Amino acid sequence: MTDTAAQQPNGASRANVDPIVLQIVEGTLNSIEAEIEYAIERTARSPMIREAHDYRVGLFDKHCRKLTGRSYSAMPDAVVRDYPPETMQPGDVFFMNDTYDTEGSIGHLPDMCSTVPVFHGGEVVAYIQAFGHHDDIGGKVPGSMPGTAVSVFEEGLMIPPIKIVDAGVRNEEALKIIRRNTRVPEMLAADVDSEIQACIMGAERMAELFARFGRGTVEACFQAILDNCASVFRDELLPKIANGTYAWEDYVEHDGLTDPSLHKLALTMTKTDDKIVLDFNGTDPQALGPINWPADYADGKFLIKWIAPVLRNLADTPERAAEIHCNEGVCQIFEVIFPPKGTLITPIRPAATNARSFPLLRSIGLLAGCVAQAVEKGRMPADQETIRYTGFYGDDLDGEPFLSREVLGGGSGGRYYADGSDAIHIVPNSRNQPAEFTETRFPILVEKLGLWADSGGAGTYRGGLGYEKEYRMLVDCSTIVTADRVRLGCYGVNGGKAGQPFGAYVDADGRNEKLGGLVDDEPIKAGEILRVRTTGGGGWGDPLDRDTAKVLHDVMQGKVTHDGAKNDYGVVFTDGADGLQIDSEATEKLRTEIRTARTEPLEMIDRGPGMKMFEKRS
Repeated sequence: MTDTAAQQPNGASRANVDPIVLQIVEGTLNSIEAEIEYAIERTARSPMIREAHDYRVGLFDKHCRKLTGRSYSAMPDAVVRDYPPETMQPGDVFFMNDTYDTEGSIGHLPDMCSTVPVFHGGEVVAYIQAFGHHDDIGGKVPGSMPGTAVSVFEEGLMIPPIKIVDAGVRNEEALKIIRRNTRVPEMLAADVDSEIQACIMGAERMAELFARFGRGTVEACFQAILDNCASVFRDELLPKIANGTYAWEDYVEHDGLTDPSLHKLALTMTKTDDKIVLDFNGTDPQALGPINWPADYADGKFLIKWIAPVLRNLADTPERAAEIHCNEGVCQIFEVIFPPKGTLITPIRPAATNARSFPLLRSIGLLAGCVAQAVEKGRMPADQETIRYTGFYGDDLDGEPFLSREVLGGGSGGRYYADGSDAIHIVPNSRNQPAEFTETRFPILVEKLGLWADSGGAGTYRGGLGYEKEYRMLVDCSTIVTADRVRLGCYGVNGGKAGQPFGAYVDADGRNEKLGGLVDDEPIKAGEILRVRTTGGGGWGDPLDRDTAKVLHDVMQGKVTHDGAKNDYGVVFTDGADGLQIDSEATEKLRTEIRTARTEPLEMIDRGPGMKMFEKRS
């Protein structure tokens, strides 16, 4: 096997790969990725990265193709564009966060990304990359995510791809500028050092892999890994989708400035025997506020790798779905057609983008909604939780400035075979901030953390529940909220109902005010409580077909209230000698009455009462 043949994308030499060596190489890549992530977790300082785990790692071949499929990541394309591989040296590290100058790798400025080239035989053979959501990189409000921003210039420091370490020598002048433009300089500097050093360690591990097996063998294995991913999607998952054209749309319901109003994302999916074409024409113009997402770079590679994993739900079993990884190979079976410049997903600089998670997450639901129409009985899961940030800033009890930010999860959608999961996070491996940590570090008491009863959409299989968390302030301060789905719940599928939408409430002295989804500086006084309720997942299937024993179990666990059991599932209880029991006769009668009162068939996709509010307004 020659190096020349192995270097060619889709080269035929991959057919000669020893299956044992391939398994070793693939396992080593997964191990390197996990080791880098663990190193960052152990050495970072910010709660957002160390505690919430809001960072990602990616391993790429020399053609900038992602090799690992455990999680999404950024891409090195922009680095290679500005710094050709032949100009790179061992010890180089590159750095970037510019939303509009990173080839679709970075969606908003807090995501700072480090890239380290891997060398073998004096040439670049791969790239290691890590990006994390940093607590503050400047801008008009603490946290660098102003809900009323109309320009990226309000959102913080923009860094195009630069060489932050040159042949092992740190660019201290650039690092000085970065530290100067954040409200938390020591914490940010420590996080950047953590990510850079972890990537350097990962590059050393990758170089060891090339030294062990040789460049030709390793690159042939890389190609086989990518082709195996494409084969699984093409041969195993695509045949379960009926050929044809399907359309679906979803909405972001606020942009911080024209609130409330629906901002439409549209998708037309055309499925053929071996390909899926995704056409986003029909998407609304870019928003005035910060809900824009520049996705139309590098032929939509980031978008494809972001949404394609939803097809894993078509696997024959949940166990098989968990085995399917999604790397760059999936780009072989998808084609993306973007609308002209100037839409929510093709914004024109300097449109604000800090809340880009809204359209980014809606794009998953768009593909799922199209596929649900093309598979048997809507076998796709109901809509899942969304990402949301809440936080506080001000001066602590010692008069020192503080900034606390947290990403809370929510419920995932019900599936054709099981309920959704409670309080999960869309960012893989992420988690809520422990109460002990919050109370030790910030002037905040966490008075409640639990599941929000009745938040999951009703269905034969119930949507997962969201969080309910209460924070009591010990000082006068301000709160920050960046959250979608504040009116439209996560949609239900095949007769299932939408889950409950997000809500953040200030509760004190008779004040019980629901805040909006994009809030920069809502004042909260010492002693007042902010109650946060995160979205529940959509339900799957007719709620009246849910096993009554499961409804009883949910009520006993506090996941569904008595009223929820009666109104949503038609289940009536009685107190017996052995405790709460199902009144079978009354339940059958009530379910019959509810079915008889229905005037229309259940919808394949239910958006909830919030959608009806918008329809009335229009």
